[in-house]
Amino acid sequence: MLKQYRVKRLFEKTTLFSLTGWLGLLILLLAQLGFDYEALPGLVAECALVASAAGVIGYAYSVKKSKPGGLRNLGIFHRSLSTRGVAGWLLGMALTALYVILYFFPEMLGYGGGEAANTRLIGLFDPLSMALKGQPASQWFVYGVLYTFAVVVFGLRFLIKYRHNRYQVIRTLSVMFFQFGFAFLLPEILMRLQYPYYDAKNMWPLNYSFFDAWSLDGFLNSGAAGLLMLLFGLVMIFVISPVLTYFYGKRWYCSWVCGCGGLAETAGDPFRHLSSSSAGAWKLERWLIHSILVVAVIMTLGVLYSYFSDHSESLWVSRAFFVFAISILFMGLGIWVLTDRKRFKSLDPRARNVALTVGAGCILLLTVSHLAGGSRVLFVPVESLRSWYGFLIGAIFSGVIGVGFYPILGSRVWCRFGCPMAAILGIQQRFFSRFRITTNGGQCISCGNCTTYCEMGIDVRMYAQRGEDILRASCVGCGICSEVCPRGVLRLENGPVPETVGSSLVNHLLLSAR
Repeated sequence: MLKQYRVKRLFEKTTLFSLTGWLGLLILLLAQLGFDYEALPGLVAECALVASAAGVIGYAYSVKKSKPGGLRNLGIFHRSLSTRGVAGWLLGMALTALYVILYFFPEMLGYGGGEAANTRLIGLFDPLSMALKGQPASQWFVYGVLYTFAVVVFGLRFLIKYRHNRYQVIRTLSVMFFQFGFAFLLPEILMRLQYPYYDAKNMWPLNYSFFDAWSLDGFLNSGAAGLLMLLFGLVMIFVISPVLTYFYGKRWYCSWVCGCGGLAETAGDPFRHLSSSSAGAWKLERWLIHSILVVAVIMTLGVLYSYFSDHSESLWVSRAFFVFAISILFMGLGIWVLTDRKRFKSLDPRARNVALTVGAGCILLLTVSHLAGGSRVLFVPVESLRSWYGFLIGAIFSGVIGVGFYPILGSRVWCRFGCPMAAILGIQQRFFSRFRITTNGGQCISCGNCTTYCEMGIDVRMYAQRGEDILRASCVGCGICSEVCPRGVLRLENGPVPETVGSSLVNHLLLSAR
């Protein structure tokens, strides 16, 4: 009788929370369909989001509080939503459609374009936008609110699920904090103070517009605060990121800070087992992500060269200085190749080919751009290259495919196949980092949980069976493989850096600083 009573109470609670969540979504849907919400009190959208959040969190807490924490296999391969069934495809199509509309057809959501008043869904968020930055909402503001809402609410669900694991709790709280504070709240406050929109955690090359003319002009025209933002962005790229990657691997960014990774780890958690671990997917991943990195580097150099050409009289950094700095960079690469040819040849062919391709491409870029007067990259106008990159990579790949395909290809589609930031951090992690996942092959029972739930598609079981440390460039250090291992075979640890010229130099500098 007691068991039946508990089951009945659980059913009543989950039903109540489900209805609460659906009520919040219904309010947003009615607003999109043109329901006259203006007659209602202000902050209707916020009330709807609160209701949805209460439904999701309450449901998760009611279901999971009486069960052991952690990831469980029960039913996960029999649910339509998490096995590419009808529900999964419908959700994928809905997310894809939402991103397409947000990116390219915001007027369908009621966006007035700055000339007319907002209506429907976007108009619902005007009170919050006015309160934060003193301006009516745009499609990007609504997107930021919904994105942050997803990370925070599903992050709380993730915390309930992995409440027993200290590492998972800390990294989830971290991504929730950085998304809410740095990616959403801080930029809106800066805009209210008439400063440039600035997400302090979003750095180049993930933030591919950081070196655009409008962005640089915004920094340079905003006084000391703008210069501080520009300087911090440069320090993030060339100092903070390499140092943190040396000590912690790429997980410091991809699993603790990045908004893309934050959404994948929280809202995308139910789909992590859908990532393919086949050899074909691994081959596609290596070629695709490094090719996008090469394009991003060449595009950025072209944009900078064009900017310095157009502002040569007003900037102390002239075009000649820029060419000189790039030449010094590639001279260093050449010295490495000439002084350590044996070790350079022993590198992974993919890494060697990427390095040579980037070097050759950048040298060719500077030569041709100089002959073309600084406005073209390989005879293509810089603005055209920048626009196509923003459309294909920044919008279609990272947004439409990267999130819309969660229920089809797993939660890390963009991070695994397209993110140039992940590519750079992966190269640093592979050759200049102390981080690795250590294995104890003698304890492995080949259950396959680690490989199944690796969101980056790494065949973790193969390394565990061989007793080899996992030093893969794609590993984001989420720690789920260690969490689901029943024998404690896998551990996230630091070890000696792979012996290369670059790592020897880094070790020498760090020892000298002590």
